[in-house]
Order: sequence, then structure tokens, then C-alpha cells
Amino acid sequence: MSEEINKQNYTADSIQALEGMEHVRMRPSMYIGDVGIRGLHHLVYEVVDNSIDEAMAGHCDTINVIINENNSISVKDNGRGIPVGMHKKEGVSALEVVMTKIGAGGKFDKDSYKVSGGLHGVGVSVVNALSNHLRATVYLDGKIWEQEYEKGKALYPAKTIGETTDKGTMVTFLPDPSIFSQTTEYNYETLATRLRELSFLNKKVTLTLTDKRTTNDEGEFITETFHSDEGLPEFIRYLDATREPLTTNVISIEGEKNGVPVEVAMIYNTSYSENLHSYVNNINTHEGGTHLAGFRRGLTATLKKYADDSGMLKNLKFEIAGDDFREGLTAIISVKVAEPQFEGQTKTKLGNREVTAAVSQAVSEMLQDYLEENPNDAKVIVQKVILAATARHAARKARELVQRKTVMSIGGLPGKLSDCSETDPEKCEIFLVEGDSAGGTAKQGRDRAFQAILPLRGKILNVEKAMQHKVFENEEIRNMFTALGVSIGTEDDPRALNLSKLRYNKVVIMCDADVDGSHIATLILTFFFRYMKELIENGHIYIATPPLYLVKKGQKREYAWNDNQRDMIALNMGGGVNIQRYKGLGEMNAEQLWDTTMNPEYRTLRQVTIDNLTEADRVFSMLMGDEVPPRREFIEKNAVYAKIDA
Repeated sequence: MSEEINKQNYTADSIQALEGMEHVRMRPSMYIGDVGIRGLHHLVYEVVDNSIDEAMAGHCDTINVIINENNSISVKDNGRGIPVGMHKKEGVSALEVVMTKIGAGGKFDKDSYKVSGGLHGVGVSVVNALSNHLRATVYLDGKIWEQEYEKGKALYPAKTIGETTDKGTMVTFLPDPSIFSQTTEYNYETLATRLRELSFLNKKVTLTLTDKRTTNDEGEFITETFHSDEGLPEFIRYLDATREPLTTNVISIEGEKNGVPVEVAMIYNTSYSENLHSYVNNINTHEGGTHLAGFRRGLTATLKKYADDSGMLKNLKFEIAGDDFREGLTAIISVKVAEPQFEGQTKTKLGNREVTAAVSQAVSEMLQDYLEENPNDAKVIVQKVILAATARHAARKARELVQRKTVMSIGGLPGKLSDCSETDPEKCEIFLVEGDSAGGTAKQGRDRAFQAILPLRGKILNVEKAMQHKVFENEEIRNMFTALGVSIGTEDDPRALNLSKLRYNKVVIMCDADVDGSHIATLILTFFFRYMKELIENGHIYIATPPLYLVKKGQKREYAWNDNQRDMIALNMGGGVNIQRYKGLGEMNAEQLWDTTMNPEYRTLRQVTIDNLTEADRVFSMLMGDEVPPRREFIEKNAVYAKIDA
């Protein structure tokens, strides 16, 4: 019956032909990724990308971003200014076309922009569609032009409102809270990180960020200026500031190969991690692609030839692998491609084949020159490669030990693991719990159907300062690998991660709400970031948030997660309240732990995400490395926020 009704109602009129701005508002995630905090910040990046395009074309050197008091954003540049003349085909000003037509703009005219930034290329029209209000102000040919819009629709034609000697464009927009229902509040640090990154990737361009929501002790708005004269070499020094360098200088090259502008900067350090960051048209291609393949090819071939010719490998009893040349290497590869072809799950993997040879050739020439001119550095690099190869062989034996332990243990799982009865990974979650005592409480309080508990003894190994084979020899880390069902390493790629047998959809780090607990959580996060980054990128890693206080009065009991909540609850209860401060998870009984921290209906889990890979790399290196002053400065600046998310 219902099927018959559906057939009758399904007519030509049932097909919705949504055009342009209407479609953006109905399906915003198709255009900006999501409508959460990432999508909100992506609006700013789209507008800034327009200004960066002007800078790359040589018409702009200053970009100012302002977070206004009402959380609207203003972006002003000193570029040419969006044209305001009448558009013949559309019958309205070119400004209105750019602001209201999807796919309109100078980026599609090769005479206007040879290369343009931005991943989606959707432009300011999408920002307009997703804003309650947007004002475009153009400073052009001695006049100030203005046009306003509401939810993507023009309120009036572009008009002149005054005269000026300035040039450029200013866009002010207020995101629509009906679309960004999670939050419309901008995070200053998130925007600052992206602008800093853009300043390194586009040297000699000055970007400023001003927050009009807060003032400093002198009553001035918080403002930062980002400018780099050197570009990528300066970026490398910023990222590696807390690592000990092996070579005296940053190795870098900038030029054009086979019609592809290529910039590369790299340095070796004493760490055991490989940190390669690649960009296409200013976008971080964290899935890599042809430019990264070209870098690896050029690096491996050139260093291998130098090492062979030097005679330093003659006593080595095993082959050097490509991975060995990249241990302790921090490198940035930035290419500009006129028509980038993106692949991969999140469309951040470059597919243009012509780029491989261009980057490989550039890297080979750069390295050959450097190695010949700096023989001492060359010797140190080759010694580092030999050490890495030796450690890789030791790590392979340690990985085999992990696999053997898996086979030999009961059911292939660690003895400490209290598993759940559900076998569908999508429905399962595992709590990594600090200490046996809290682990015991968690085992009693959990829902055995879908919640597993793995207690971790004390502070796990700091993987930031450990060689790979030491990581795999560590019992707590072996237990995590085995419990999660994740395997690592192949003959071709010792760091390759296999998630096909991942046993839990949610991996929840549950530690005490104190300094030690935060340290343990950060150690675990560092391990995931360095060895299981895909778990974070795929949204599997969470942090539990146990309460700090229990406020009691008679039969009334309420939990508080911060001092403000505690004070408000105490005030509402009136006098004579008893406040218990939880020093650790072990102070809660099983029922309290379930009610506050483990029950999916009431708990708060913080999902760990990576907004910016290069910044996350820098922060983990700083927090878990040897250099104390930058770590102290970071903690003093951020301790008030008490966040450990990457």
C-alpha cells in the first residue's frame, strides 16, 4: 500500500533542482567539509585564500584578519580590488557575480591567476551563502564601493560610498548560527596557526590577526603579525626549534623545474621520527602524493649514491632502505600547480604525475651541491642513516616479538585486558586506564557488553625520545598494539599501519584529572601521533573527562568539572555544602565512575583531532622533547585552558 502511494507521489515535481546558493545552504558539508568548528574556520580560510591569490600574482603584500566583538570576521587586503563593473552576461556588477555565483571568480581565468590556493576552490560565494550577513567593501580607482548580503542574497546593487587613496578588498561576514549550530565562536590560536603557516609559505607577505573580543593588560586588542623574509628555511627552524640539529644549516632550494615552481627545505636532527610536510598551492597535503614521492625518490637516490661513493657502507651487512634516509629528518615540500588533481579519502593527495620528476630533480640537485660543499655534514648524515638502518633491523625483531606474543597469549590478547562480549568493532570501545586500581574500578563499573578495559601501569615510554626497537620492546605499548588488533611494519615500509583488524571504534584515554594524569594522557597521545596517526585522523581517539568535584548537601549530590561549576552548584544549594575534590579515578566507586565518565548517555568525551599537522608535530616535539624553556613557556601560556587535545 505505502509502496503504491510512494509511486503515485513520486513525480517530476518531486525532483528538487537546487541552484547555487540554495544548494550550499542545504548541503554545506559538500562545500566546506563539515559544519562543526573546522567548517567554521574554513570560512575564514576561503576569504584569506582570495587575498593570498592576489599576493601570489604579485598584487598584494598585506592581509589583515580581524575577529570582531560579535565573532564576525573581517579580512582586508591591499590587492587590486574585486572588479565592480557591469558583468555583460549576468547584468549585475562583477562584485555581485563573485559574491553570489558558485564557481565565479578570477581563479578560473588563467590570465588573472596562474595558480590559486585553496583546497575546494569554492570561494567567497560559499562564505556568503553560509553567513547571516556579509559586507563587501572594494577600494578601487579612487572610490569606495560597497554591497551587503543576507544569507547569500544581495540587499542592494553595488554602490559608491566615498573616495579613497587605498586599494584592495575588505570582506566582513557573520556565520549563520542555524547552519553552524555547534558553535559560531572563533578560536584565536587556530586562526593564528594558519596565518603563521601562510606567512612561511608565501614569504614577504605580511599577515596580521587582531582579536577585538579581548584586550591585554594595557587595554589593547590582542594582535599578532606574521611575516617571513626567508620562507621555508624559517619554517623549518620554527618547527625544529625544540630538536637538536645534526647539520649546521637548513638545506633548501627554490626554483622552477619542468614548469612547476618547487620549494624544498630540510634539516636532520637527533630524533628518531620522520617529519615530512607537503603543500600544494598552500594546502597541507597530509596524504602526500606525487610531490612527496618525488622528494623521497630524489633524497634516497642522491644520498645512497653519496654514501656508496664515500665507502662508509662497505662494512654494512644489510641493505639500506628508503626509510633509513628519512629518520630524524624534518622537511617541507611546497609546489605550485596550475591545475592540481587531488585524490585520496579527504582529497588532500596530489595526483599530478608531472610533479614527481620536477621535485625529484630539484631535490637531487640541491642535495648534491650541499653534500659536496659541506663534507662534515654529509658524513654526519650518512652516519645517522647507518644508525637508522641498524635500529630498523632491531625493530623488526621487536615487532616479530609483538606478533609472537599475540599468538602465544590467551586468545591472542593481553592478560590485563578485560574484553567486551560484543564482536562488532563499530559497537565496541576500549578504555586505556591509568593504573591497576582505577582499572579495577572501571572493570566493575563498565557495561561489559561493549566496553573493554586495559589498565596501563604508570607512565608509558616517551616515544619522542626512544628508538623504534625500544618502543616495540615496551610491554605497555605491546599490550596496546595487541589489544587494539593493529599491526605495524612491512618489509617495504617499517612504519606502515594496518587497521583492517582494529577491534574498537572508540579508543578512550581515561586518566586522573591532575598534572600526572595529563602527563600520562600526553604520553599516550604522543605514541598515537607518532605510531598510529591514522587512528587520530579517522576519529577513533577520545579523552574521557572525569569530574573534579562532588558537591553534597544532605541527599543532594552534583558533580562539577571545573571551579566555576563547583561554585555555582554550591551557591544554588545554599550554605552547609560538603565539597569533595577527586584526586584520582581511584577515589570514585564503580557506580560514580559509570555515572560521570563512562555512561554514553551522560559522559563527555573529547574527540582528539588534528587541525594542523605541522603545528601538532611541533607541539608534541616541544612537550615531549629535551628542551625545557619552550615547554615551560607553552604550559604557562596554556595551563589555564587545561586542554590536551592535539
